[in-house]
Amino acid sequence: MSWILIGLAVLALLAWAGTTGSPAGRRAWRLLVPAIALAAVVGGVFSLLRGTWPVGLLLVVAGMAMAAVARTPPLRGPAPPPRATPDNVTLAAARSVLGVGPEASRDEILAAHARLIRRIHPDAGGTDGLAAHLNAARDRLLEG
Repeated sequence: MSWILIGLAVLALLAWAGTTGSPAGRRAWRLLVPAIALAAVVGGVFSLLRGTWPVGLLLVVAGMAMAAVARTPPLRGPAPPPRATPDNVTLAAARSVLGVGPEASRDEILAAHARLIRRIHPDAGGTDGLAAHLNAARDRLLEG
């Protein structure tokens, strides 16, 4: 019966090591650990029925602990910031982004937008987020 305990200890150690690796490895271990936990509980109950109380109790406790660990949700990073839309950009921020004054005409706003978008467009080495922010600022100024 001690070989079962040694095997479960090795598997538990591997399961713990699997949670510190890549996301694909964590997903695989999150599926395998409940199966190991179930085997430990079944083995523990079988040992208890045969009269080996210490081994049976240890297996049941180890199986329950592994089952609890398998149910913990994976860690996630912070939520990404919301996308810039004309609704969540203030007039002052839109003017600041485009570099225009409060009395800027439609043509001045469009010229400032065209000048800046050529610099930060994703095809020119910029990012989607910057281009979206610039577009949201232009839309906000043109509608308000």
